[in-house]
Amino acid sequence: MNIALLGYGRMGKMIDSYAKKRKHKIAFILDKDYQRGSLSQADIAINFSVPEAAVSNIKLALKNQIPVVCGTTGWLDKITEIEKVCLENDSAFLHASNFSIGVNIFFKVNTFLAKLMYKRGTNYKASINEIHHTKKLDSPSGTAIRLAEDVIRNSEYKKWKLGKQNNDSLQIESFRNANNPGTHSVNYQSKVDEISIKHEAFKRDGFALGAIIAAEWLIDKKGVFSMDDVLKI
Repeated sequence: MNIALLGYGRMGKMIDSYAKKRKHKIAFILDKDYQRGSLSQADIAINFSVPEAAVSNIKLALKNQIPVVCGTTGWLDKITEIEKVCLENDSAFLHASNFSIGVNIFFKVNTFLAKLMYKRGTNYKASINEIHHTKKLDSPSGTAIRLAEDVIRNSEYKKWKLGKQNNDSLQIESFRNANNPGTHSVNYQSKVDEISIKHEAFKRDGFALGAIIAAEWLIDKKGVFSMDDVLKI
């Protein structure tokens, strides 16, 4: 598999390393003020660029009928537009807020717990905390937003809110701390007790490997997909 890396920061370099370990080749690299190789030689593109470059990078690949796996967050107000470009060009697109297999299992646990918590109208108030390294540009993280959206779909909350909670909004607290790869917790508190679930990443390697696994799965497909399709969980 010949891969185009769109974005060559810490994640791009890690994906480069893991791709080679799995016997893939890097055909093209595109980053700010840096370009190497030929996009036309790529079978698939993996985008981990900064949010500001994500939309143009993804369109560039899709319009050349190169499937795209994207892990960049902070641009999802344009995702409907990207999905349209994908379908118009008979290509394939897969976006995930987090490619870690553990986090995707955590998403399922979160949804299941939310259904249990609000099935019988319990009096628990939910909140979400996320911690990431100081170089992460978007806040809250895409993973925290996904967790919040899954809780909202199964509760009486109408929306999520960064910072102080009110009656109809689910609180997300976002912290930046040195080199933390990513910690997410979902908490339910009542007057008598508290229930919490947490996922803590020790290294970023799981994100890189998950993105490559997603690319290997997407390579011969057409349409719009998610990690649920890849992992079948």
